[in-house]
Amino acid sequence: MLKEVDCRGLACPQPVINTKKALEEIEEGTVIIMVDNLAAKENVTLFARNAGCEVKATEKEGNYILTINKRKTFSSEKIKPPETSGTLYLITSNHLGEGSPELGQILIKNLLFTLSEQQLAPQTLFFLNSGVYLTTAGSPALEELQVLSNKGTEILSCGTCLDYYKLKEKLAVGRISNMYEIIDYLTKAEKVITI
Repeated sequence: MLKEVDCRGLACPQPVINTKKALEEIEEGTVIIMVDNLAAKENVTLFARNAGCEVKATEKEGNYILTINKRKTFSSEKIKPPETSGTLYLITSNHLGEGSPELGQILIKNLLFTLSEQQLAPQTLFFLNSGVYLTTAGSPALEELQVLSNKGTEILSCGTCLDYYKLKEKLAVGRISNMYEIIDYLTKAEKVITI
């Protein structure tokens, strides 16, 4: 079976949601997704591969055409985190608190250092908005984040945010995520702490 879905002009997470629906509507076959930006291409590709599908991407006139092959072994459950994913920190800024930005940057670095020194590391750290500066080259917190990553903490940065700040090529720790995955993790976390 062949299904085509035009996701051009749609913002995150809509291309991923439309892809998920299209894959769930067919038992086996090919879904062709058209997107018009690199973030959507990467998010849809990540989603489909995590779900066990094969993905081939081509670029044509500024658009990306993703050919996704689904076999009967596809399971949307493959892309979901465990039912309980421990403590999740949602870090929405590259500084902590109000007031002096310099003090706020010292405080966020200290917070991440303290987390890295805890015996039980958090399950997941999600970085949104200006928080993505912390996961990119030049961040004063890279050493702490690498320690956390080595302890098994999953470090995820919002792809739309990285694109907005033109930081995608500078990501230095963790991986790129999307709003669909963020919401999925948030709803399944045992505990969410927003910084």
